[in-house]
Amino acid sequence: MAIYRFRVSFEDYDDIERDIDIKSNQTFEDLHRAIHQSTGYQVEASSSFYVSNDQWIKNEEIAFLPNQRKVNNGVALMGNSKLSSFIDDPHQKFYYTYNFDRPFDFHVELVKIILSDEPGKTYPCVARSIGEAPKITGSGIIPTAAATEVSEEFDFLNELDFQPEDTEDLEQMSDMGINTGEEAAEEEEEEKDEFMDEFSDNEGYDADDLQKDEY
Repeated sequence: MAIYRFRVSFEDYDDIERDIDIKSNQTFEDLHRAIHQSTGYQVEASSSFYVSNDQWIKNEEIAFLPNQRKVNNGVALMGNSKLSSFIDDPHQKFYYTYNFDRPFDFHVELVKIILSDEPGKTYPCVARSIGEAPKITGSGIIPTAAATEVSEEFDFLNELDFQPEDTEDLEQMSDMGINTGEEAAEEEEEEKDEFMDEFSDNEGYDADDLQKDEY
């Protein structure tokens, strides 16, 4: 029995690959299940292989858990479709979409044909594995570490929860233009002095007049 070796790679993650050996008379459903035994993803999810050319253009579809529209259109089912029936090229390619509700796209390429199976070996099996499959989350995108660091960096602008006895923190705040209570009082006193200086420079100012006004 001939063995097909398929190289499976994520379309959006170049550094993650799986090589899967599978018998030529096994089905696309067997390949589908083998792929996700290697990724850790839930197998029971609506997915499809598409016979493709060298540019990964989709042609005939082979579906797993198809919707009613596909069933009505007579789409081929993975469980009924042997791999050998769709291999016309020694480097045959299949475009594969896993889980249409939250899809991942894969490139699946035949890279080797082994003329006989290995006695005692169970197929399909993973012959080579590179990289860890990305995690699927139920709540969408997880915030990146960089975004978390930025928000933490500017927390002091919102809280300013520092202790006056912490000299190093006070020095850093002073460098940033943030004044402690002591420095603020000094600045207020300087502003008063400047105001009095400006007042005293006004034309017509008379100290005696100021004293008279006090009475």
